[in-house]
Amino acid sequence: MTTNQTARVLELLKRFNNGEKVCIDALQQDALWYGKSEKTIRRDLDVIKEYFPEAFELIRGGHGEKGCYKAVTRGAFDNLLKPELISLLVQAFSIAQKNNFFDNFTMDTTDKKILESKVKETSKCYVFKNKPFESQKDDMVLFKKLERAIQHQKYLILEYPQKNTFMKVEVKPYKIVFMNENFYLACEVDHAAYAFSIFRISKIKSIEDTPKTYQKNPDIEEFIQAMQTPFPLYTKDFRLHLIEVVLEVDASKAFYFKAKKYLKSQSIVEEKENGNLIICYKVTQLREMEELLHKWIPYVKVIAPLPLKEKLHQELTEYLTNS
Repeated sequence: MTTNQTARVLELLKRFNNGEKVCIDALQQDALWYGKSEKTIRRDLDVIKEYFPEAFELIRGGHGEKGCYKAVTRGAFDNLLKPELISLLVQAFSIAQKNNFFDNFTMDTTDKKILESKVKETSKCYVFKNKPFESQKDDMVLFKKLERAIQHQKYLILEYPQKNTFMKVEVKPYKIVFMNENFYLACEVDHAAYAFSIFRISKIKSIEDTPKTYQKNPDIEEFIQAMQTPFPLYTKDFRLHLIEVVLEVDASKAFYFKAKKYLKSQSIVEEKENGNLIICYKVTQLREMEELLHKWIPYVKVIAPLPLKEKLHQELTEYLTNS
């Protein structure tokens, strides 16, 4: 490498380290590269790539810019790691440890210890009050089998508990879903009564591979993205069959419903003069509302639909009678 090229490469490294965008057409107007061809500039970039293969990435430039590159610098990570995201990463790390996910990482032991140390240090600033994470010894083997079947769109045969025994069911696996602090397998099922099922992964006793392949149903893929609870009921063209649930929330608890959506579909319809909120949800079946209602009794009142109101009233009556 010539003295001039060394100077150019060092300048590129400095710009990448500073988080600057580097565009070939702009460099041709720069003093160091003035009069240089695009081929020469690409050779300078190739020198960096040779020693640091992941040093920078091709990005889309602005209007009139072409051949633009940028590095993911420490500064970019500092901007990314806001408190909200850090807390999620700490939880994700906790999940990974509890489910033995790191056993599958081709990670140097020293690197792993450094990672664990850094996350544990951050964890001291947080306390997460969660339900226990379910875990089993061969989690990683199970998850890898599921991933392969999803990627290659292969049927699976699951052995799953049904009352006091185990049943075997053939499924088309679509997605692994983490919801309510548990992992689920969302599947299409060839069944006359229902076309979709969700299985808690920790309860799956065994998995059998099959050579059969399938094509994904776009409506079911959209349904999985729209799921709000572990108790969804799929119907073809599901959005046409959603049930509207209307609640009235007492003013003393209104703050919590303003600050957080307890289901993705939650919308505040009205705030009354007394501070009470009228809130609407759209669900696939009334069972999806049970956990939320039980949690907030007696501060929520069901306005509609009537069957949900009657069911809640019956449950409360039975509870009080048997207490």
